[in-house]
Amino acid sequence: MKKVINDIRDLAKVLGISITTVSRVLNGKAEKYRISAHTQERVLQAAREYDYVPNKLARGLKLARTDTLGLIIPDISNPFFADIAQSIEKEARSRGYSLILCDSGENYLEEKDLIGLLLSHKVDGIIIAPIGTDYKHIIQTYNSGIPLVVVDRCFPDMGLPSITSDNYQGGQDAANYLISMGHRKIACIKGIPKSQPTIERVRGYKDALRNSGIPIDESLIVGDNYNTENGYKQTRILFSMGDPPTAIFALSNLIGLGVIKAVHEMKLNIPRDISLISFDEQPYSAFLGTPMTTIDQKKDEMGQLAVNVLLRYVEDKEYRKKIVNMTLETNLIVRDSVKKLVK
Repeated sequence: MKKVINDIRDLAKVLGISITTVSRVLNGKAEKYRISAHTQERVLQAAREYDYVPNKLARGLKLARTDTLGLIIPDISNPFFADIAQSIEKEARSRGYSLILCDSGENYLEEKDLIGLLLSHKVDGIIIAPIGTDYKHIIQTYNSGIPLVVVDRCFPDMGLPSITSDNYQGGQDAANYLISMGHRKIACIKGIPKSQPTIERVRGYKDALRNSGIPIDESLIVGDNYNTENGYKQTRILFSMGDPPTAIFALSNLIGLGVIKAVHEMKLNIPRDISLISFDEQPYSAFLGTPMTTIDQKKDEMGQLAVNVLLRYVEDKEYRKKIVNMTLETNLIVRDSVKKLVK
């Protein structure tokens, strides 16, 4: 059976050279310390031969770090958060860190418990997309000295490092586009009422209507969750009205799918009978029966920036004195789901 070495001391003993020399070669510092090409090749060949795997636990004890990050998201079944998680994991791995992924299930108590779980695993830092209804426990975690970055859902008075989308501008762009296509009776199906993305997207939607001189009809602003069921249920209710809207602004990709399901069941057509625009671009958006107009968020960039900012906090204690807040632009992607009304 092939021998595997995971302790640098054993590898150095096999080679008959110092632990320091082996370490410098394996960490790419051979040229800096003028280690000969012959010695470099011997070390690398032995590492391959013995399937050398660094003992990260021992290294972590020495540096008081585990090279592990924690990530808490509200719903892994939501493609938006799945994409962000994938981006974060990829970036963390490229920087030599492992990731513990947790799903809070849009549950406040679960979110609190998961923070405790990650702390018990001695993670070096936490990235969290909060459920958005209460965040005292997140502030307490940050104030205890744990490096932490909030992504997507963030309240301005949190006072924590954050990477978010410009939800206000996205909401305004969506409504403005519908208005430019002749729509005046525009429904807005919301997500979680107290979450910052919902608040900002609705605010952008309302300002677009006001700026165009369109009265705001509160009966058309409905919903309470980012899931498919909410989009489906609210669409059925909207169409039970005597005079239904001509367009729907869905505040998430899953809400948009719920709208599509309800429209299909009612044997209606998008955009002939109802126009639809949805927050969150997804790979499937262009391949639906009617390709969907969307507000695109920079999910990959959000994940990458979250990791890079967090690791600055982890690796540089002086940098922790700074509160980094970044807001990423959104982008309107026009497809076929919005009908131009004849004025």
